[in-house]
Amino acid sequence: MTTSTALLLADLTGVAVFAASGASAAVAKRLDLFGVVFVGVVAALGGGIFRDLVIDEVPPLAFADWRYAVTAAATAAAVFRLHPQLARLRTTVLVLDAAGLALFTVTGTLKALDAHVPAVGACMIGMLTAIGGGLGRDLLTGEIPVVLRSEIYAVAALAGSIVVALLSTYGHATALPLTGAAVFVFGLRLIALRRRWSAPVPTLRPPRTGTRRP
Repeated sequence: MTTSTALLLADLTGVAVFAASGASAAVAKRLDLFGVVFVGVVAALGGGIFRDLVIDEVPPLAFADWRYAVTAAATAAAVFRLHPQLARLRTTVLVLDAAGLALFTVTGTLKALDAHVPAVGACMIGMLTAIGGGLGRDLLTGEIPVVLRSEIYAVAALAGSIVVALLSTYGHATALPLTGAAVFVFGLRLIALRRRWSAPVPTLRPPRTGTRRP
């Protein structure tokens, strides 16, 4: 299997996973079939469209290759059809989102590096590719985007993109190490959720009450 074929398969897998994540979130909000498919497609393709525009790959693959849109729409429709069999949708959404985050971190960083973007920029693109779909999903379903909350989300994607950049720099960007990088992001995200790791948040002190003495 060539590198381009492996990247395509990983990309389409990420599209399917994020589409399922977006569709599950839309089902939990009781949207209709069109709404579920629309949220699923936005969640699946939003990050990749951003990535392709930034690296000047136009038109983006989401528009140029029919397999991306069809994969996203078909997955979202399947989730709508099968949602009665999906127990505990919130848990499903979180696990699928972690998997999509991991896959898009790896593919986004690799595509940026292949486009000759310097390593630091490639890491930023990889992170933004990974969080873009979840950002669109949360905005469309009326949730505060997870990337803006205190949870370890974008940090996990950034850490994974750094690992991918290091693997590429030292000539180890092959299937097994890159799979390990994806597993690292996936595991870090799930462990952070389970252990409730979070970034620091400001402490809001209540206003003082009472009157001042003259």
